[in-house]
Parts: sequence; structure tokens; C-alpha cells
Amino acid sequence: MKDLAPHIYRQRLLIEGFYEWAVSEADVLGFFETLLDELNMTAAGDPIVNSSLGKGKPENQGIEAFIPLIESGIALYTWQSSKFLSLIIYTCKPYDNDTALEVTQAFFGLIEMQSKSF
Repeated sequence: MKDLAPHIYRQRLLIEGFYEWAVSEADVLGFFETLLDELNMTAAGDPIVNSSLGKGKPENQGIEAFIPLIESGIALYTWQSSKFLSLIIYTCKPYDNDTALEVTQAFFGLIEMQSKSF
């Protein structure tokens, strides 16, 4: 992929994995707090957390969340029935991918995890 804006720093990390417990809205808020602290990033506003639990197709129910950052933003999606999550960290500030991976794996107790940085 051609870098259309080489003068703008962008770092993106996609993390996906399987967890073993029912993730709640409170858990997501705690995760954002922990991750921002560990990556030394600053929220630009309050997190937005939506739950589709009990709505729509059971296989698609979960929690969707976003936290705006001074440095850009983080989005998290969970699928409750599959106990699967997908997280994207998109920033214009450098951060340590290994720290983000370690925090995510430890917080959610991921039993299997894949990631891609781009």
C-alpha cells in the first residue's frame, strides 16, 4: 500500500483473540484505563461503550467501544457467544506494540491471539 501522507506519522495495531469470560461494559472501561496508562496516552473525551447483548442475532451480540485519544483513537469489538475480540489501536504518536499486546493479553486472559502492525 502506498503511503499517501508520509509527512503524517501513523501507527496501527490490530489485535484479535479469544477470551474465556463474559466481558462487561465495566471491563471495557477498565481495559481502556489500563491500556492508556501503560502506553502513556491521553483520552480526548469519554469512552463510548455500546452493548448489543440481548439484541439481534445471538452470534453477533457483544460490546462495541471507542475511546478518542489526543493521539487518535482505540476501537474494541467483542462477540460474546464466540468469546472473541478485535481491537484496533490507531495513533499519530509512537508506542510500543509489545506493551499493547502484553496488556491486552493479560487483561482479557487471551487464550489465543494474533496481531498485525501496519
